[in-house]
Amino acid sequence: LCMSYGDSYTETQGNIHSTLIKTRAPSDLQSIWRKAPSRVLLSCRGLFARLPFAFRCCSAYKATRKINNKYRTGCALRTASTYMVQTPPRIFDRSAWLHNRDRAAAGYEKAAFLKELACARLAERLELVRRDFTDILDLGCHGGQMSAALPARFHEQSVKITQIDPSAAFVRRARVANPSVQKNLVMSDDILPIAPASCDAVLSAIFLHWMNDLPGMLSQICLALRPDGLLLANMLGGRSLTELRGCIAEAEIEICGGISPRCMPMADIRELGSLLQRAGFALPVADAELVTVTYPDMFRLMADIKAMGGQNCLFGRISHFTPRAVFMRAAALYKQKFSHSGGQIKATVELITLTGWAPDTSQPQPLRPGSAANRLAEALGTTETPLKGG
Repeated sequence: LCMSYGDSYTETQGNIHSTLIKTRAPSDLQSIWRKAPSRVLLSCRGLFARLPFAFRCCSAYKATRKINNKYRTGCALRTASTYMVQTPPRIFDRSAWLHNRDRAAAGYEKAAFLKELACARLAERLELVRRDFTDILDLGCHGGQMSAALPARFHEQSVKITQIDPSAAFVRRARVANPSVQKNLVMSDDILPIAPASCDAVLSAIFLHWMNDLPGMLSQICLALRPDGLLLANMLGGRSLTELRGCIAEAEIEICGGISPRCMPMADIRELGSLLQRAGFALPVADAELVTVTYPDMFRLMADIKAMGGQNCLFGRISHFTPRAVFMRAAALYKQKFSHSGGQIKATVELITLTGWAPDTSQPQPLRPGSAANRLAEALGTTETPLKGG
């Protein structure tokens, strides 16, 4: 309400688009500023009435009229602000997800090959970073594979490692596997149980794709990092298990006449790169790797998914058993479309690796456009051809 007169800008929040008109509060408004919000809104209504017609027709004027007409109480501003609040989507049933993880923790080592591969990929990239870390957070530790895969130089230094997982059973197994780890914490409600600016590196292997609010989790990680802290994480991408998803969907449509929610939504590499920027990370990088795993049949693949704790926990999943004929038909389609010469079937897994840094003034900054001292054509030893009409 107290802003410079004559400027306007557009603010977008979710599905609400409102044009805010900046006006300088006159002296009569300043005298009632500390009184009831409804009186402030009434005075602003008269102020907007003196603006040109084009401004009075904007959404800010309409929003002011709506608040005056419907929310003329002391809590008017608080009531109106609820329209700007975004509720995180409910994709996964958290209780079912935790049940699956707790049940998988006992024999997770038998199906931990994908977790070990993801941890090895992160350890390779961490080895290339020529700097020392004192506080490392292992987010989604499972059985402690990430801490065990850290480069040797981190074990020789006095590095404080914190292992976090939503499953208490996994946290117990990680504590046994890595007794030298200082902290082992259980995360609840997708909220990091650590203080802001308390670590300088966050590592997460095939865990973040289970978050209901992935942008919110990335923002929490950015806040937990100290300035110039590092995020290294990988997660399943949208090209994971396309063969299995396609065959089950085709079989279910053929036998049941439709499909039901079975496969978790997975993000695309371009979307994840945008989420890093949205969360406030500097120098964001996202890259993908396709991993092919072979199995004797579809049921062996599904057994490994269950052993990893990856069963269906989507909201809206069917509450009854799926007919056996659906899986038998899906297995036949899988064998028919994606089998090798030796009779093995293939399963594709996409690992998307995210790299980002907490903002800091010491990081490289882009130069101002047009500030280059040399032409690209001179560096390449060629002739520059101007564009038509340029």
